[in-house]
Amino acid sequence: MSDQAAPAPPDVPDHEIITLPAAGHRNYQPLLDQCLNVRVEVFVHEQGFSLDDEFDKHDPTATHFLLRLLPSKLAIGTIRGTKMVDSNGDAYYKLSRLAVLKPYRRYRFGRDLVLALHGWVKEDAKRSSDVDMAKVVAHSQISVKQFYSKYGYLQEGEEFDEEGAPHQKMVAYLSLQQD
Repeated sequence: MSDQAAPAPPDVPDHEIITLPAAGHRNYQPLLDQCLNVRVEVFVHEQGFSLDDEFDKHDPTATHFLLRLLPSKLAIGTIRGTKMVDSNGDAYYKLSRLAVLKPYRRYRFGRDLVLALHGWVKEDAKRSSDVDMAKVVAHSQISVKQFYSKYGYLQEGEEFDEEGAPHQKMVAYLSLQQD
């Protein structure tokens, strides 16, 4: 797996990626609203998914990342990470709701968001378990499977329908050893 995909274009606007504070923090809801607005713009307005399917039971407990332009703090991207437990009782992480507003995709901000989520996964897994690898699962739309492949994700199983669109389960194993 490579965390060193192609570099971003030289004209990348100033930006920041912040990890939202825990639910209940005074800034949580306004920042979450910014994440949700990006998701609605991309998944509902641009891609035609149902608004009813965009928000789910994981939003309140997930770790959300928000990509904003500086100095304006305009929200232009988001990604969500959720710590899960499989049927065997083993922990894994779910990467979901990766969205970047269309005018900003040329700057490869999706890469930055995935790498930010990977950093969070590694830190959380090191703190909470005694393992050498952290499993990350994504349900990729078929059209962007290659994007996830750049970051070490491999296809697992057959294509399936999720919210009316074909998806592929993609899995990455992140090393928790010192680089």
